[in-house]
Amino acid sequence: EKNHTWELVKRPTNKNVVDVKWIFRLKTDAKGDVVKHKARLVAKGFTQQHGVDYLETFAPVSRHETIRLLLAVAAQRRWKLFQLDVKSAFLNGELEEEIYVEQPLGFEAEGKEDHVLRLHKALYGLKQAPRAWYSKIDEFFLREKFKRSENDHALYTKEAHGKILVVCIYVDDLIVTGDDENMVEDFKMAMKNEFEMSDLGLLNYFLGMEVMQNQEGIFLSQECYAKKLLKKFNMEDCKIMKTPLAPQGKNQGGEEELADLRTYRSLVGGLLYLTATRPDLMFSASYLSRYLKEPKAKHFKEAKRVLRYIKGTINMGLVFTAVKEPKLVGFSDSDWGGCKEDLKSTTGYCFSIGSAIFSWQTSKQDTIAQSTAEAEYMALCAATNQAIWLRRLLEDLKFITQEGVPIYCDNQSAIAIGKNPVQHRRTKHIQIKYHFVRESEKNRDIRLQYCRSEEQLADIFTKALGGQSFQGFREKLGLRNKKARGSVE
Repeated sequence: EKNHTWELVKRPTNKNVVDVKWIFRLKTDAKGDVVKHKARLVAKGFTQQHGVDYLETFAPVSRHETIRLLLAVAAQRRWKLFQLDVKSAFLNGELEEEIYVEQPLGFEAEGKEDHVLRLHKALYGLKQAPRAWYSKIDEFFLREKFKRSENDHALYTKEAHGKILVVCIYVDDLIVTGDDENMVEDFKMAMKNEFEMSDLGLLNYFLGMEVMQNQEGIFLSQECYAKKLLKKFNMEDCKIMKTPLAPQGKNQGGEEELADLRTYRSLVGGLLYLTATRPDLMFSASYLSRYLKEPKAKHFKEAKRVLRYIKGTINMGLVFTAVKEPKLVGFSDSDWGGCKEDLKSTTGYCFSIGSAIFSWQTSKQDTIAQSTAEAEYMALCAATNQAIWLRRLLEDLKFITQEGVPIYCDNQSAIAIGKNPVQHRRTKHIQIKYHFVRESEKNRDIRLQYCRSEEQLADIFTKALGGQSFQGFREKLGLRNKKARGSVE
């Protein structure tokens, strides 16, 4: 009633009335301690009909790369990061459709038990609720003279008197930062006047990621979630491993019994979630996810090996610090024919602005490469796409502008193909889309640079490495042990 979410009306004829239910859950903090008991009325949106009860449902949220990039920029500029939470955010979204729901159990109007609720604003569970909320808060930001990024529609910036304010949105959670704390405070007041808000102070826990801010920089980890994952699979007291996967264990053939599908998928899903702050797990999680359809016992054994590695690196995370000359730099690599089952290669790339990497990816290539040069060239195309997007994102943040993003590759032939319009029997078959690398190099959007294989950071994203190589690359990625950072602990 306070929010004017609905009104009580007679039950309409020939209209779909959506049922509702109560959902109860415990909200925990970064340490896993219960901080709130929540009860929420949720609509059973699965009973809605497309084209009748709703049309569009998509609502953007910030990408993880954007969030990590913002943390890297804040560390470089020594900005403080703050967090806001909108209470019952979806209840602010205004509906365009005519939606009716049943009265909630235990709160029926006396004498009007057969009546229903006509919604004016969205309820959690409705198909269009996320879109309605995003439209509402987007309208607020534009009214407050913010500029929405065309490269990430959940990133907003506002400039005034040479200062900048940055807001990053993930549904109802907001990260706020900038070089003027007065602008930050003014924004908080504007939000509180518009919505019912919780000011959570300095950013310390966001989407399961733990954030520690101090004079040294910003430490990003998922230690609490990693502990929950170990407990879930009874691996709290397991022996530790120095690497996630054994190099000789990758892509072995042979018949073997199937693993439990539900357990395997749950474990791999947990590992994939950990890659938000643990790039050292990226290849392992990507490799294991290839077998989600029919996992074998050996794959489950390999997944448990990854848990043993996590046990030994439980408090490891990314450290973003300030450097003297920040610039966007990328590394691109490929493991030619690494998958022995379909002979496809694996693409890997990563980017940083001077300290820890904030963007990384492992993915199997779409087609079979006929040479190492072709596989590396295809990987360069993926890295080029990411480099151009990241550069535009940095320009939105008014951070740095550079003519060409250097991308390091350890294959001279792939670099030559990218720099020269050569066409011979070994390259003429390469799909046109991959020659975007050549055009980007010509336009100075990127600069292809050679590096030795021992210096190729992206190598850790393409294959399972031995202990010494793996640990060396892991350190260069910016991953550190929390206990080694003194004042952080």
